[in-house]
Amino acid sequence: MKFVSFLFTFMVASAVRICADSPKIALKLIAEDFTQPLAYVPLPENHALVVDQPGLVWLIAPDGTRRPEPVLNLTNKLSAINHGAFDERGLIDLALHPKFSANRRVLVTYTAPRRASAPADWDCTLRLSEFTLPAALPLRIDPASEKVILEIDKPYANHNSGRLAFGPDGLLYLSVGDGGNANDEGKRPETGNGQNLQTHLGKVLRLDVDRTEGEQRYAIPTDNPFAGSKDGLPEIYAYGLRNIWGLSFDRGGTRELFAADVGQNLLEEVDIIVKGGNYGWSLREGFSGFSAKSPNTSPTEVRRTGLRGEPLVEPILQYKHAGPKKDPEALGISITGGFIYRGRALPELVGQYVFGDWSRSWGLPQGVLLSARRPATNGERWSITPLEVVQPEKFAAYITAFGQDSEGELFVMTNGSNSLTPGKGKLWKLVPPPKTQ
Repeated sequence: MKFVSFLFTFMVASAVRICADSPKIALKLIAEDFTQPLAYVPLPENHALVVDQPGLVWLIAPDGTRRPEPVLNLTNKLSAINHGAFDERGLIDLALHPKFSANRRVLVTYTAPRRASAPADWDCTLRLSEFTLPAALPLRIDPASEKVILEIDKPYANHNSGRLAFGPDGLLYLSVGDGGNANDEGKRPETGNGQNLQTHLGKVLRLDVDRTEGEQRYAIPTDNPFAGSKDGLPEIYAYGLRNIWGLSFDRGGTRELFAADVGQNLLEEVDIIVKGGNYGWSLREGFSGFSAKSPNTSPTEVRRTGLRGEPLVEPILQYKHAGPKKDPEALGISITGGFIYRGRALPELVGQYVFGDWSRSWGLPQGVLLSARRPATNGERWSITPLEVVQPEKFAAYITAFGQDSEGELFVMTNGSNSLTPGKGKLWKLVPPPKTQ
């Protein structure tokens, strides 16, 4: 097995750049009484859809009021969910087709019951499906109209990922977690799923949902890295990923694809996804080496190439997990990806990647909002700056997801609990702080 490695002679902290000056923002409450909101999708005329993990899609009016009946109810199609407890299964994401105004096509991801063809001891099946959203109110989708596009069996209940983003090329990008459990181990090859090119697990997939091939309700883009090759599955666009929680294209600049990849025990990272890129999991975690035998300690050797000798793509940033000891570079325990800010309300954040972390603590709602600035020199690390929330005072919540409207303004979704408890979820908009601040 050919690979290149070198001794990790510098501290992990040298790969983390934290700026002390925190931009001030306020959060405006838009809607509440969700369970765990996971996606915000703008519609014409300032309406929006909000995805709630227990299986509901809600219509939010411009004044923030929620229609009494959901737009889509998939509760009867979901895999088992531990209501009242922490669970990663359920309805995950929703994306509008690029030509939505004409075709009204809506794509969703959710965990369905394990299909019959999956191993008997596996947990569930990640499903990508299409629906059509009526143009006239009350905007109700018939669940029976579902068109299943792709199904991916999963051995465990966690690490589903399932985030969706249409690219500037009109193609659909879908992130898939490594299959769950921990350390990329259990019910998989010794190499793990992240580095296994014969599974969709631990990958970003790229699909053409405007064409079909044979019995498939999608086609393979001809320039996908493994299209027409036996070296990897043709849907794969990038690999070596653990559990992406946040997948978004920059609506400006060079339209880069940003992914926030949740780490194991030590580090969280953000990547720019490129075609054919290997992002290292589970050979690496962030910029550091990784060993499943000692996941709480970074090995001194850091792998630089994949199993086929290909170079590994480094993150643009990482930060350490928060623990009992104070550390300015330890910002949280589970990254929540966001967007490059392209709005007008917060000019000091324009061009920065705005994201967050679920919480600094498992048991307490200590979510944090963050921004990252691109370096002046290509190849250097992005610098991270915590955002100071001045309103509401003493903001305390778990950060579950981010959304972006048609003007480039950002929204953050929260849960007041670390469980699927009705009424604890909220939708906020990032706005300038009061002028007195």
